[in-house]
Amino acid sequence: MEHDIKNPSLAEKGKKRIEWAERDMPVLAAVKEKFEREKPMSGMKMSACLHVTAETANLVRTLKAGGADIVLCASNPLSTQDDVAASLVTDYEIPVFAIKGEDKDTFFRHLNIAIKHNPIITMDDGADLVSTIHKDYPQLIENMIGSMEETTTGVIRLRAMEKDKALKIPVVAVNDAQTKNMFDNRYGTGQSTIDGIIRATDILIAGKNVVIAGYGWCGRGMAARAAGLGGHVIVTEVDPIKGLEATMDGFRVMPMIDAAKIGDLFCTLTGDINVIDQQHFEAMRDGAMVCNSGHFDVEINVNKLKEMAKEVKAGVRNFVDEYVLEDGRKIYLLGEGRLINLAAAEGHPASVMDMSFSTQALASEWVVKNKENLEPKVYDISKEIEDYVSTLKLSSMGIKIDILTKEQKNYLSSWQEGT
Repeated sequence: MEHDIKNPSLAEKGKKRIEWAERDMPVLAAVKEKFEREKPMSGMKMSACLHVTAETANLVRTLKAGGADIVLCASNPLSTQDDVAASLVTDYEIPVFAIKGEDKDTFFRHLNIAIKHNPIITMDDGADLVSTIHKDYPQLIENMIGSMEETTTGVIRLRAMEKDKALKIPVVAVNDAQTKNMFDNRYGTGQSTIDGIIRATDILIAGKNVVIAGYGWCGRGMAARAAGLGGHVIVTEVDPIKGLEATMDGFRVMPMIDAAKIGDLFCTLTGDINVIDQQHFEAMRDGAMVCNSGHFDVEINVNKLKEMAKEVKAGVRNFVDEYVLEDGRKIYLLGEGRLINLAAAEGHPASVMDMSFSTQALASEWVVKNKENLEPKVYDISKEIEDYVSTLKLSSMGIKIDILTKEQKNYLSSWQEGT
């Protein structure tokens, strides 16, 4: 079986990590049992470009259990857990092309190998598979039935493709599911981003001015966690509604150029480019720490920071580089400007990925079942899947909720009964 991983001898450790995550993913386990019985993707070639983590391993195992002939490559050069990749190859016979810290050439070589698997279904973290297929492998599109997208950044790209009429296959915006963005983006990103920052720097959050760029679900999650640890949270936004929301949630809101003058720790979570740029670096205080928790490493203008620095000291700590500016000020870049929660930590906890990956797997089944009727556009997750996943999650937590009576249902669906 063709593969490209760091070291097969890491498999034993990786299997333990995969099994540990599996313990906290009961909803995905139920989906896996369903897939094993029904084989909804029997014989279908599938390529996935995802963060290669223990949680992802359980998703890929579920898809294989459903009959998929699946190949996995990394969606980010720093997010791969090498022991997990080794176990997927050695213990579960799943072809993996991912090495933590791989250079850009290797990253794109792996991506192209996954595409040359000739998939009819793809699964993306960031739309790299779909966009590359459209640009470089258009001959594959005719046989493709759909794709799933897991990230905010990827959905933005795909909706732009749809708007430009460049999208030629159906895509399911898994990221926009409530069982994904309300929980994974908010609670998962919030906790794992703080985890990555602390592992990389060992700083005390309490008392620090923590500048959070973007107040979407990810930004909300990080703001809540940073505030809970005693950080003085400052939010920067371009959306007036989100700026108002952050204000009413109790946070200071201001432009990045003003926040740059007082911030101790900066984190971008926007999905846009150059959110922290030259003018912001010029205004920052000595010792400022800068990181990103958006999918791509474009939110911090690292190239401009390199141009401004008279000296760069790489690896002053694991995943921390020191940039010394002309006036002697030092700015610390964490995780090379890549996803700090996956570069320096382990990504989201399994419990929250349980919902996201169950939704992801069920979206794949939905595409297969509805392939004859789907158009080349971006689809939202159905309420049926949302309700199924959230109900199973509540049940796994031992939580029950009320059920509407027939009278209550009639009242909610009727216009004839008033006050």
